Amino acid sequence: MYKYNEFDKAFLRHRAAQFRDQIERWQDGRLSEDQFRPLRLQNGWYVQRHAPMLRVAVPYGELSGAQLRVLARVAREYDAPEADVYRRALDAQRKLGTTRLPTHHAHFTTRTNVQFNWIPLSKAADVMDLLATVDMHGIQTSGNCIRNISCDERAGVAPDEVADPRPFAEIMRQWTTLHPEFAYLPRKFKIAITGASEDRAATEWHDVGLRLHHDEHGALGFRVTVGGGMGRTPVIGTVLREFLPWQHVMNYIEAVVRVYNQYGRRDNKYKARIKILVKAEGQQYIDDVEEEFRQIVEHDGGPHTIPDAELERVRAYFVVPQERDARKQPDPRAAIALRDAAARTPQLARWLERNVAAHRDPAQRIVTLSFKRLLQAPGDASANQLELVADLVDRFSAGEARVTHTQNIVLPWVHADDLLALWNAAREAGLASANVSLLTDMIACPGGDFCALANARSLPIAQAITERYQDMDELEDIGEIDLHISGCINSCGHHHSGHIGILGVDKDGAEWYQVTLGGSDGSAASGAAQAGKVIGPSFSADEVTEAVQAILQTYLSLRTSAGAREERFIETVRRVGVEPFKAAANRVRTLAEDLA
Repeated sequence: MYKYNEFDKAFLRHRAAQFRDQIERWQDGRLSEDQFRPLRLQNGWYVQRHAPMLRVAVPYGELSGAQLRVLARVAREYDAPEADVYRRALDAQRKLGTTRLPTHHAHFTTRTNVQFNWIPLSKAADVMDLLATVDMHGIQTSGNCIRNISCDERAGVAPDEVADPRPFAEIMRQWTTLHPEFAYLPRKFKIAITGASEDRAATEWHDVGLRLHHDEHGALGFRVTVGGGMGRTPVIGTVLREFLPWQHVMNYIEAVVRVYNQYGRRDNKYKARIKILVKAEGQQYIDDVEEEFRQIVEHDGGPHTIPDAELERVRAYFVVPQERDARKQPDPRAAIALRDAAARTPQLARWLERNVAAHRDPAQRIVTLSFKRLLQAPGDASANQLELVADLVDRFSAGEARVTHTQNIVLPWVHADDLLALWNAAREAGLASANVSLLTDMIACPGGDFCALANARSLPIAQAITERYQDMDELEDIGEIDLHISGCINSCGHHHSGHIGILGVDKDGAEWYQVTLGGSDGSAASGAAQAGKVIGPSFSADEVTEAVQAILQTYLSLRTSAGAREERFIETVRRVGVEPFKAAANRVRTLAEDLA
């Protein structure tokens, strides 16, 4: 993992002290609300439906055990609203039929950040001081700037990796932080990077997507896509360069952002994202970027060209942990014990199948800890769970974890000999759900329970579907499927890329839900990235689970098999189209109307 030097640490301490001074001036009236708003946003502080929300940056998804423990402390000591705020929030929720608003929790987001929903602004400065002790902050997690750079959660350990993308992500993080030309863009700007043959970072759904690969001569470089995004207008990124030498990645991004900064719309925030500019200008945008890039390299001398020495300096932080490098060969006795235990224990066998993946080192494994279970919102982790995960990370994964865009935690350095002990420890901690990539391993944003932008609540829908599908045999029979839920068109739950997507919409002041089918994030199991198609009218909250059930029953009746392999849901949808599923779901809507 990258380690902050004394300059980095001093910078964070100074930034935290600045924010404390700003809060004090706001509290005593020397800063107006309008003056204070951009200052808190630049440090990751929003004001949501009921209380402030802090978004903590987790660059390229990496967390240490020490950082997890501080996040646990933030959850336990600070993530609790003042009594009158919580009482008003509960009263509002009772009117909607629920009172489940957990406190003392962190929430893992689809961009691998961590959010807290209940910290009072009066305690914000104390929280920023605490985060700074473990090299954490909220800088550039909000605002119209280049946001937290996301990455493949298996970076550096995946067998299908061409090159580790984390050194490039770290170099770009340092370069973009507080960059004056990137501080006030027309709209927020997101970058994703991967170095693997499988796109686990959903790069084509980002403003800039970067994929490392080798050209025909063996040189390393990036495939560059620009203009991807979800929201009101889902767009897959346009390829600007099939191959860009790695040394020039920052020069090229500078060109991409300069052109966007110059021509992107600022008169309408719904049309301000770079995807709108790329779509509107087409080849002209590409030509302008290439000309700007030429000017940067030829006229300005390529000031952001990455020297070999700098790449090697940063790469030195992303190496095999010493304790893992010294422990190579698995013990045959441990493998036999694991095999025998799995034969006796179906839950363990499922966990090994679902949650354990191959590693580039044959002696190690990549293990996913799922936070998706009954009575727990997708992505939520209690203070106790965060501490338990920290213990597992330190004990079994050389002190390193990764946050995934599917809102789980990955342990990237688990020795094969330790799998049985890890499973037993995870089971005791309540973190051994063997549902990775199955229906209940869903993505969901916080929705209307917390977010002021949401049209509807996401979490009760996620809970209802989870309650319906608790039978693991049934889940295994349905097979791998991506279910994504967003509470509004901003798409924080990535509903556009779900095999089944659910979008909360407002209908005369009531919560309704639109269903899409056939979306993909671009992973190997999902195929090429694409947006799902809407199937018919929206459904009430009470109808959503039944509509999903009707869709899945239709899939089970239509899927084909080849030997022992059953056709996946997304494959069936692409083969037969959405009409049979649309008809099945709409029968639920028709029946509800008849009963009404």
